[in-house]
Amino acid sequence: MSDALYQSLIMDRTKNPRHAGRPAEFLAHAHGDNPMCGDRIDVFVTPDGIRHDTKGCAIITASADLMADAAAGKSADEIKQLRASFESVVTTGRPDDSLGDLNALAGVSEFRSRIRCATLPWSALSDALDQTNE
Repeated sequence: MSDALYQSLIMDRTKNPRHAGRPAEFLAHAHGDNPMCGDRIDVFVTPDGIRHDTKGCAIITASADLMADAAAGKSADEIKQLRASFESVVTTGRPDDSLGDLNALAGVSEFRSRIRCATLPWSALSDALDQTNE
């Protein structure tokens, strides 16, 4: 995929997120904060999938929305592996064919201060999933 297409995907997911909004009912919830830049996220595990309420930059919003797509229908263990693969992509800049559209965020690796923007939704999702296992 070209850089322009990746940029377009990130902006589309920022302006038109498919999984944004607080659901009326949910199984688990977790909050994430990045005080360095002001990003905030609430992740909700629902019977139908993952939802997020995100306040912050384009990177966190796109990451949260793409994460919700990638996590759909996956077990907690599969999501844990997805997170590890995604974190490798955003820290090394090397795409992983198994991650599909999540590779759009590989360029974050060039901006170390933005890696937390991309990974914060995944941290919050992990915290929420931990609640479902308690």
